[in-house]
Amino acid sequence: MISFEVALYNKEVRRLIEEGDRHRHLTDDWAETHYIVVSARDEDDARNKIGAKYPEHNGFVIEQVVPADDDR
Repeated sequence: MISFEVALYNKEVRRLIEEGDRHRHLTDDWAETHYIVVSARDEDDARNKIGAKYPEHNGFVIEQVVPADDDR
């Protein structure tokens, strides 16, 4: 397994903040990019693992997946 750093944000939170509103369930900081490290076989596996926890249909957008610093 390799450690990957995944950058993601929530497009719904971002849109609501731009409109001066707030998301019902997520904090405002989800408008900004979050970096999460996940162990996976490859980049696709890392995307699948993150997507299971932070699904696209709930507004989450994966910006980037790169090997974590310790694996570069």
